[in-house]
Amino acid sequence: MFFKKRKSSMEKEIFEQSEILEHLINTYITENEDICIDVPHGIEQVVFVASGSSYHCARYGADIFGSISNIEARAIYSSEFLLKAVIPHADNMLYIFITQSGETSDTNKALIKAKQFGVRTLCVTNKEDSTIWQASDYKVCCHAGIERSIAATKSLTSQMMCITLLALKFAKSKGLEIENIINELISVPKYVEKTFELRPKIKQLGRFISKYRNVIVCADGVSYALAKEAALKIKETSYINVNSYILGEFMHGHVAVLNNKSVLIYILVDDLSYIATKNLNKIKDDYNPPICIMGNKNVKIKSTFNVNIDCESKMVKYFCVAVMIQLLALETALKLHRNVDKPHGLHKVVK
Repeated sequence: MFFKKRKSSMEKEIFEQSEILEHLINTYITENEDICIDVPHGIEQVVFVASGSSYHCARYGADIFGSISNIEARAIYSSEFLLKAVIPHADNMLYIFITQSGETSDTNKALIKAKQFGVRTLCVTNKEDSTIWQASDYKVCCHAGIERSIAATKSLTSQMMCITLLALKFAKSKGLEIENIINELISVPKYVEKTFELRPKIKQLGRFISKYRNVIVCADGVSYALAKEAALKIKETSYINVNSYILGEFMHGHVAVLNNKSVLIYILVDDLSYIATKNLNKIKDDYNPPICIMGNKNVKIKSTFNVNIDCESKMVKYFCVAVMIQLLALETALKLHRNVDKPHGLHKVVK
């Protein structure tokens, strides 16, 4: 079903992801469920540095490290990092730099700056022997193959897998139980394949979204990283004005944009919380925009669209939702007759 000829590099690379994720699992997880990644010892704080979609992976990583390995972590844009006169630095800190090409200019400059403060560095990149690979103390390869489309797809989910494996590696070094999470990760490729089957429904949503010029993407918790990625993906492939918010923050003034004709997408990995339900119902009552919920079933909100994947594991669902939003961006752009492989004015930032 999924082996037909693909019409664009973006589409082709979206549908490569299940195989790539399975390869990463087989590469880095041993038969006795150890993680074959070299990391420094004694790490209690992590700072992720990245740009673009890689930054969204960094946001995901900052939350995942806290929940899996009990390590304090935060994410910062590479360009913002470069503006800091002084950066946090200590013996128990690790700076993790994420870049698809290994040649992202501001991320490489950020690594050089970090080294000036004597901190340990680790890179997650898709290209071995790249500039950042050679400069980092520790390194992890994403093994996603060459990514030709401008919009990051397979590089993002492979980065997410590598970051999750890193969190598990640190968790195990601290004596924390990781067996259940590893078993969940092993099922990711299977569920990504199931996500591909949702394409017809996502295509309908893409057609609906293409009628709007203002799209709001909201989420809570770890899902906010995916909301930011969804906004970027749709924006760069369809040229629609899309903005992302943490739902609670959106209610503080930003909600006024719904006075213009808009559609709201809510990224949902967990069940709807009481506060999220209250906020979404208030938005519906006050502004009555179409509300589209992606990721989980919804019976508490009157939504125009609800695209969900039946999966009990939140960890697995993060990957499924990442694929959902890639397909949504693709279908929206195709409806608008955009060239998804060559968005106007965009190119991969590697210089």
